[in-house]
Amino acid sequence: MQVAILMIHVVIAIALVVLILLQQGKGAEAGAAFGGGASQTVFGSRGSGSFLARFTAFLAAAFFVTSMTLAYFATQAGQAPEAGVPGARLIDQQRSLPTLDDEAPSVDNTAPVLEESSD
Repeated sequence: MQVAILMIHVVIAIALVVLILLQQGKGAEAGAAFGGGASQTVFGSRGSGSFLARFTAFLAAAFFVTSMTLAYFATQAGQAPEAGVPGARLIDQQRSLPTLDDEAPSVDNTAPVLEESSD
């Protein structure tokens, strides 16, 4: 379920970027107010502003909800030892094993060697 919500979250994020880039700036409305020919569009005399603004607000609310849901799942995964990465216990056990990079106990080769005398 977490993966499905994450995919929806990504789609909403991409849609938000596209919708924000499609919207016109505030300066474009001034020409339409004085009878510009471009004001008669498919969305009506007000243009696409109100439709795109409402749809952007809806997507922003959905983005917020999916963000909060993913944050909830992330906190729940940290509390339960069974949740999260499959085989996490095995990974922890492997990390605790010594490796070749670890320092081995050193052998003191500098101790004086006792020679036997042949009397």
